[in-house]
Amino acid sequence: MPTALVTGPTAGLGRAYAEAFAGRGFDLVLVARDRARLGSLATELSGRFGVNCEVLPADLADKADLRTVEERLRTGEPPVDLLVNNAGYGLGEGFLDSGSDDEERLLDVLVVAVLRLTKAALPGMLARRTGAVINVSSVAGFAPYGTYGAAKAWVTTFTEGVANDLRGTGVRAFAVCPGYVRTEFHQRSGLRVRGLPNFMWLTPPEVVEATLRHLDSGRAGPVVVPTTRYQMVAGAARYAPRPLVRAAARGVRMRRR
Repeated sequence: MPTALVTGPTAGLGRAYAEAFAGRGFDLVLVARDRARLGSLATELSGRFGVNCEVLPADLADKADLRTVEERLRTGEPPVDLLVNNAGYGLGEGFLDSGSDDEERLLDVLVVAVLRLTKAALPGMLARRTGAVINVSSVAGFAPYGTYGAAKAWVTTFTEGVANDLRGTGVRAFAVCPGYVRTEFHQRSGLRVRGLPNFMWLTPPEVVEATLRHLDSGRAGPVVVPTTRYQMVAGAARYAPRPLVRAAARGVRMRRR
């Protein structure tokens, strides 16, 4: 069986990815901070899909924990065929109110962990001439949304560069850039979204289905924006005059509960 390592699989998009790949017969390596939730998820997925689920508790903002996950990707058995860098969160305060340590921790999870885990996974995939890295980014990376948006902009651009380097190797990398998704993300960050119509909310299955379609297609495109409506948003954010993009971003506010 192939093996997928998924970070942040205990809720939201990460759980949807874990369920989807388990349903496709992948054994799983599940990485998150909460050992109890990981164990419960592993038991559930093993029972539902008959796959092996390895539990790897780790805080990706902790350098020692991150090294443990890197080592699993480099030398662990069975080898990892698919890496899903999904773990992430947002801050409950804006940049003017947040602490510097909190901002740095956010970058450790959203940027440093993505870089280091991708770097750790690729040598084995390249040696086998097969595999894929899926980095969960966001349309927030196309617009001015503070440190979170800046981090996601980095993820998308980084992934595009890696994808260029991988051309012709049999290994793929692509970034998935969803819009607003109904998960625990905003609740756990202590945020309430104002000014966004209901039809702009996505569900985790919509995002995962778009990801799987792209993976199955074999196309080398390094950026996937799920749904036509968010493809239009991403296009506008990329090419519209920046004053208009900044004004639109102010129109959708995330406020602390």
